[in-house]
Amino acid sequence: MRPHISMITLGVADISEATVFYERLGFTRSSESQDAVTFMQAGAVVLGLFGRDALKDDAKTDSIWTGNGGTAVAMNCAGEAEVDAMMEVAKAAGARILKPAEKVFWGGYSGYFADLDDHAWEVACNPFWSLDESGRIDLPA
Repeated sequence: MRPHISMITLGVADISEATVFYERLGFTRSSESQDAVTFMQAGAVVLGLFGRDALKDDAKTDSIWTGNGGTAVAMNCAGEAEVDAMMEVAKAAGARILKPAEKVFWGGYSGYFADLDDHAWEVACNPFWSLDESGRIDLPA
């Protein structure tokens, strides 16, 4: 079996509020969602929104999850204008801009925002990677 990522689950304070936030970003809630969890298609992966305490209990992470940090979820875009537009959508949805989009040291263009639960999201254009028609990164071999 080849390793892969099929779903990213974010622990959130309020599932309903978080769902509305992500719908404002442009994600669509799946009919598989329930009161205790929201599922949204996010390109090749599924984005899950689950109560923070419920996720901590389910994963038995009391000893290691002492706060948020160390992880950033990323959206790669086809160009700088698309990055700027997505940052504006995030801001209008209620996100807090952590770093406005700018040219970065590695040759790309990116910015960061925090969602309602302070999960960090990067919005980037990487000129060294191509994206397929669904937005999936096509990494060089």
